[in-house]
Amino acid sequence: MSREQERAKERIAAELDRSRRRSNGLTLDSLDEADLLAQHSPLMSPLVWDLAHIGNYEEQWLLRAAGGREALRPDIDGLYDAFENPRADRVALPLLRPEEARDYNDRVRREVLDTLDSVDLETVPAPRSAGERSLLEAGFVFHMVIQHEHMHDETMLATHQLRRGAPVLLEEESAPPEPSPPTAEEVLVPAGPFTMGTDDDPWSYDNERSAHTVDLDAYWIDTDPVTNRAYLRFVEDGGYQDPRWWSDEGWEWKRRRDAVAPAFWTPDGDGWVRRRFGRVEEVPPDQPVQHVSFHEAEAYARWAGRRLPTEAEWEKAARFDPASGRSRRFPWGDEEPTGGHANLGQRALGPHPVGSHPEGDSPLGVRHLIGDVWEWTSTTFHGYPGFSAFPYREYSEVFFGGGYKVLRGGSWATHPTAVRSTFRNWDHPIRRQIFSGFRCARDADRA
Repeated sequence: MSREQERAKERIAAELDRSRRRSNGLTLDSLDEADLLAQHSPLMSPLVWDLAHIGNYEEQWLLRAAGGREALRPDIDGLYDAFENPRADRVALPLLRPEEARDYNDRVRREVLDTLDSVDLETVPAPRSAGERSLLEAGFVFHMVIQHEHMHDETMLATHQLRRGAPVLLEEESAPPEPSPPTAEEVLVPAGPFTMGTDDDPWSYDNERSAHTVDLDAYWIDTDPVTNRAYLRFVEDGGYQDPRWWSDEGWEWKRRRDAVAPAFWTPDGDGWVRRRFGRVEEVPPDQPVQHVSFHEAEAYARWAGRRLPTEAEWEKAARFDPASGRSRRFPWGDEEPTGGHANLGQRALGPHPVGSHPEGDSPLGVRHLIGDVWEWTSTTFHGYPGFSAFPYREYSEVFFGGGYKVLRGGSWATHPTAVRSTFRNWDHPIRRQIFSGFRCARDADRA
């Protein structure tokens, strides 16, 4: 085995361990059986479903598909198929109990590590087309499973936020770096082409491929995500009572929901408080606003005389380096994120104040593009030119054209292995239990 393969396998084993410790910390290590079996919201699965689903997905892809092994528990495949079982129905399924789920996951993991020792990761450059890739090329299938588990960990955190009861998640991180003020409230992104998407990132999904040139007119984009302080001005100006700012669909959602502020906000005297993982606290003014739907973000942007950026505008602001003309993997370069670059990986249980991570600025001076809050864009989820589903249609393709809106950048709850400047998230425009915020943009020819 080459030293390159050894290093790749060491990294995979370490990341598999990190993801499992995080999953167990959000379930078996923090909640009792009743909480794990309960459905805390019809929007979410019981946490014990997520836990066993992670193991079942790992078994199917790393043991059966990549390792060629016999199925350990084919009898539970149907229970943990996300497409066969809507979230609201999962609580009624004959699910594995928490300790059964732990034992199953542990057994899968032991066999996965045996498989990792024996497979050839095919450490060769990635081809241009997603359809030409193989599961083991540069360890892709292992990367896919690691990212999948971390995505479910973020989903588990959303369930924790919806859960009622005393706090069970600890605040462990020290205070973030002292925020620095922006040099300007918005940044001009020059007109011209840039490369969107990727052909060679070994962690990339099919919907991030293929790399293609997009030519954009000049536009302005906010230096930072919209903060709670800025959003509060919209609330206090009657933004939720004025249909001028809302699309017809958004106004109908707001009316049916009786929304008057972001999710989990409550008026308190002359101000507002929010509920965060069982804690009630004043809304921090300098953090990016989170738990807003696409409709709320769009309404705020109209009220402010602006709009949401397109997905391509977001990616150019995040990746394009005018000095070299190339697109970077991350706003700061190609090296992987550190705590200095971005607020990721549940280091905190919420966003950091804007300006806290100057090392993460893009070459154009746009800040907080990675981490803190997922950012809504105006783009409906679709495939790029040359898209080819890999390794299964249900990851991306079945969601194209379904009215899902694209979110970019990751949140404080997103693990560093599960986000990059090409990574594409998507959700229904009504969703706000997710850790979502936004920034605004405007055409450069508008005052």
